This record gives sequence, structure tokens and C-alpha cells, in this order.
Amino acid sequence: QVQLVESGGGLVQAGGSRRLSCAASGRTFSIYAMGWFRHPPGKERELLAAISHNGGSTYYTDSVKGRFTISRDNAKNTVYLQMNSLKPEDTAVYYCATPRAYSIGVPTTIRDYDYWGQGTQVTVSS
Repeated sequence: QVQLVESGGGLVQAGGSRRLSCAASGRTFSIYAMGWFRHPPGKERELLAAISHNGGSTYYTDSVKGRFTISRDNAKNTVYLQMNSLKPEDTAVYYCATPRAYSIGVPTTIRDYDYWGQGTQVTVSS
């Protein structure tokens, strides 16, 4: 059974940084792409960043390009989201997710992702 556990959320001031981690278990981590999503209050869940199985390809949505960086350590079965220059509008529950199936590239739609973590709250104060 695939399990994803996020950590690293909390309260941060605007302009600050935060690094989220997502530890995966239950299958061979290095074969599958990973993604970070967020669900702001009153809005839909959105894909922020995704990374291919070997880290060779990444995707970012426009709102986080240049501020957020996704990375992975396949030896530690962990994917990270480094968030810099945080804004109050970044306040949300952040989730990591992974597809059921292997893909060469980077899945970029929410329906591509089948397994989800429980989420971690990030609150950015102004």
C-alpha cells in the first residue's frame, strides 16, 4: 500500500521560506513521478510542481516559478518542495501525490495522480 506523509508545514512570515518534505513508502519510489499540490481555502486544488521519476524533468505552474523548487532524493524515498519569497496567497494545505502508473515524463494534471498524502498546512502571515 502506497503511503505518503508530508511534513514541514507551519506559520511563516511573508517573504520567508519553508521546505516541505514528503516521505513515501509501499513501493519502489524511484520509478514514479511525484507532484506537489495545494488547496487554498475556498479554491480548487492545484498542481504546483512535479518531478519525473529520476529528477530529470520538472514542471512548475506559473504562480510559483522562480520561487518554489521541487527535488527528490530517491535514496531517501523523499520529495521536497523548497518555497521561497512566500506570500499570504500561498496559504493553503499542501499535498504530495504520485501516479499509480509509471511515466517517462512529468504528469501535469490532477487526474494523473492517484495516491495522496494527508496534507500539511502552510500559513503565510502578512
